Amino acid sequence: MPERRARPAPADRADKTNRVSRKPMWRRAAAAATEAPADPPAPAPAAADARTDSVEAGSVVQAALYRDGVRVATPATLAETFRELREQPDGMAWIGLARPTEEEILSLAAEFDLHPLAVEDAMEAHQRPKLERYGDTLFVVLRAARYLDASEEVDFGELHVFLGPDFLITVRHGAAPDLSAVRRRMEETPELLSLGPEAVLYAILDAVVDGYAPVVSGVQNDIDEIETEVFGGDPWVSRRIYELSREMVEFQRATRPLVGMLHGLMAGFAKYGTDDELQRYLRDVADHVTHTSERVDGFRQALTDILTVNATLVTQQQNAEMRALAEAGFEQNEEIKKISSWAAILFAPTLVGTIYGMNFEHMPELGWTLGYPFAIGLMGVVCASLYVIFKRRDWL
Repeated sequence: MPERRARPAPADRADKTNRVSRKPMWRRAAAAATEAPADPPAPAPAAADARTDSVEAGSVVQAALYRDGVRVATPATLAETFRELREQPDGMAWIGLARPTEEEILSLAAEFDLHPLAVEDAMEAHQRPKLERYGDTLFVVLRAARYLDASEEVDFGELHVFLGPDFLITVRHGAAPDLSAVRRRMEETPELLSLGPEAVLYAILDAVVDGYAPVVSGVQNDIDEIETEVFGGDPWVSRRIYELSREMVEFQRATRPLVGMLHGLMAGFAKYGTDDELQRYLRDVADHVTHTSERVDGFRQALTDILTVNATLVTQQQNAEMRALAEAGFEQNEEIKKISSWAAILFAPTLVGTIYGMNFEHMPELGWTLGYPFAIGLMGVVCASLYVIFKRRDWL
């Protein structure tokens, strides 16, 4: 954790902002209006304060100044926060922002000498969870999550934390987590808040990790429902499995890096003189993160297995349907055979009767006494022969 250092005087702070060679073009342009000329002396405190007077409350959710774990001031704007912190070198500023403007972030960067790379990440968002140390400033990116019961979806938010010796800045992109609850908790335990910005970082990490528990519970319920739908033959279950699998990929990206981040923090306990009680709290958070990460890995494997089972069941159902269609076609063919056989049997006497019904004058059988019995007998013989043939071939 960073060691506490004395707050620099406004003149010293102006000297820091004049190091343009370390700043990218976008930061130089933003700081050009606030930098003092090379020849005149450094600006007076009133002039330094005027640099940030133009920054309104804007996206500032809440800013507060603390001393020994107790709130001593609640500035309304960033400019007021900067002035209050300069007047109380032994205080700690906790600034909370939600989707801040570029002007607000650049103002914070100039005031607290934040690294340009960290500032760029905070402005662009959509970062992976990570922990970076820039001198005596710690930059942490967290991915919070919450479960939406109405839509049965997992909503992810992004939180950036700047941690210095006497300040902590949170930049929130999204609805989660609820940092107001974190602030209330810390203010109700001033002995913990008095440990400094690193204690606030622990509380934020704890809130983010605790927020994973309802998500894990909701996803477990979804998987139980999906298993029921799979064996119930729901045709839309495949899409639900796919969507939940995508959410678990995002959840895994949010939780897995936290394990390494917390182990990195714990590795620096001795170097940065972290309080023993705070070490225990951070180790507890690390245990919870490890457990959550393992649950998420289990969910992904379970969804993969369910998708495989669902594909097998769908294939079996398709095979059963094809078998039923084949059986129906076979039965239809058998009926057609029977109909065709009887049609052929009935056609034979019709043919004989048609021939002898032509009544030509010179037909040899017209004057034959046995002509009629012969015709009838011929019809019977033909019909009987056809019946025997079709019967032997299982058409009848």
